Amino acid sequence: MTDPWDGPAGRGTRSRGARVPRPRTAGPDRAGSPGGRGAVGARAGRRPGEARPAGRGRRLLRTAAITLSLIVVLTAGAGWLFYRHLDGNLHSVSLDGKGGTEKADAFGRTPLNILVMGSDGRTSTTDCRLGGGCSRTGVQTGANADVQMVLHISADRSNATVLSIPRDTMTRVPACRDGATGRATTGYYGQVNSALRYGPGCQVATVHRLTGIPVDHFVELDFSGVVKMSDAVGGVSVCVSDDVYDTYSHLKLSRGTHTLKGVAALEFVRSRHGFGDGSDLGRTVAQHIFLSAMIRKFKSAGTLTDPTAVYRLADAATKALTVDDGLGSVKKLIGLAADVNKVPARRITFATMQTAPDPADHDRVVAAPGAASLFAAIADDRPLTTGNGAHPGSTARAAASAEPAARIAVTVRNGTGITGRARALADALTDQGFRSATTGNASGPATTTTLTYGPGHEAAARTVARALGLPSARLEQGTGTGLTLVVGSDWPSGNHYPGTATAAPAPAGPKAAVGGAHASTADQGKTCAKVSPYKTVTLDGVAMTPAQAYTAARGRPDSDVRSDSDG
Repeated sequence: MTDPWDGPAGRGTRSRGARVPRPRTAGPDRAGSPGGRGAVGARAGRRPGEARPAGRGRRLLRTAAITLSLIVVLTAGAGWLFYRHLDGNLHSVSLDGKGGTEKADAFGRTPLNILVMGSDGRTSTTDCRLGGGCSRTGVQTGANADVQMVLHISADRSNATVLSIPRDTMTRVPACRDGATGRATTGYYGQVNSALRYGPGCQVATVHRLTGIPVDHFVELDFSGVVKMSDAVGGVSVCVSDDVYDTYSHLKLSRGTHTLKGVAALEFVRSRHGFGDGSDLGRTVAQHIFLSAMIRKFKSAGTLTDPTAVYRLADAATKALTVDDGLGSVKKLIGLAADVNKVPARRITFATMQTAPDPADHDRVVAAPGAASLFAAIADDRPLTTGNGAHPGSTARAAASAEPAARIAVTVRNGTGITGRARALADALTDQGFRSATTGNASGPATTTTLTYGPGHEAAARTVARALGLPSARLEQGTGTGLTLVVGSDWPSGNHYPGTATAAPAPAGPKAAVGGAHASTADQGKTCAKVSPYKTVTLDGVAMTPAQAYTAARGRPDSDVRSDSDG
């Protein structure tokens, strides 16, 4: 390689105009002779025989240096403007500690627990068009968190867990107030997804209360956000086990593998009638398949090293997301992406909270006994995969040794004669996630506190006893139904029975934690979403399976075809 200004690279050369003049005699080349060196020198403004100056080279070097400096300044300025542009896209909200605080490990490293929420809000004309349901109401206010996933990244960044909480889960929503809208609640028992109506902080607080997992970050996106993100990554490859047409989400795909982007991707992640048993449980599994594919694409060669792709993704992400203040900058989101990227796909576990039918409404669910082990594993930063990524028994069943608090209602009777004593303990129970508690006075003074349970409710009674520190000797089986706590004069104050300590249960292993949780890992690229075999959809007023609806709607283009034509 040669330098155009200095001759061969790595070797200094003397300027052609710097040759030493030699003595001259009169002759053909003397000064003034036509065409002689003197004439050339004169035309160049030099005396005959004078050395040619190096100024031209210096001027060119100086010009190049100035140009390079300008390029550096402009590039840095463009980068600064780029970051300012992306930061300006983001909308952030303060959580004020509503979801607890993650604890550092012995080496000072801190795990991350982030609630990822998908909103069903129709708060813009775009979301009305994508989500439907605005034909009579128009653009609406408020939203539900129809998708709720707790993303846990371990303190050492060696493993991660994505826990889905079905939207139909019944739980206790705490007292909340949305700082942006002023909308408030004193607390109630209802669907977990409804807490978003009182702001993202309320949704975080509700999930923290349900699971016991400290959550101090959140990410929220709406319908249009899913469309933008899937477009930004160039589509996501998914597989369906059979022909499927969900007439509610409008997802229509033939059996096999498809690359979905835009509206087609939204239809897939929204489909609840197309997969599994037609409930929200089947939808969470399909969403895990979609996210696993997206993670694999992020990690594939070239996705995150292509500047154009990175810009497109960053621009779409910041426009699509609402986050907490702790993630409220591009730099912090890039740091989060880097943390996720450190975890091998084989050590990213997807799981759905174990559920049981709600005793009061079989169209709703509550946390099942096995969920306590899963919650505890995440809260304690314990991995759900082995070192080589093998998954420990995803179909195993956890022992139902305890009843989850969310399913238990307690009647509290005051036998102390102290005003408000029953109410205080009832509030303490609901604060710990118990379903509900009614209060009243005992039939007479009681010197000893007792917890009476009806046939088949011993497990529930033991769950209450553990929560209150009540000795097993205070539990009695009765002939009635449900649970009744009579507070005696031996417990005049406080929310924990005097003189006892709450015994921490032994940590459950990964096998118990994921039992019945439909667990999978992000490296499982050949998994297909299981199309529902039941008549979960309706076409022209006739109930059908999603596969039958696909056949009956041959004239309607498939979702991936419609998505390509729209693009």
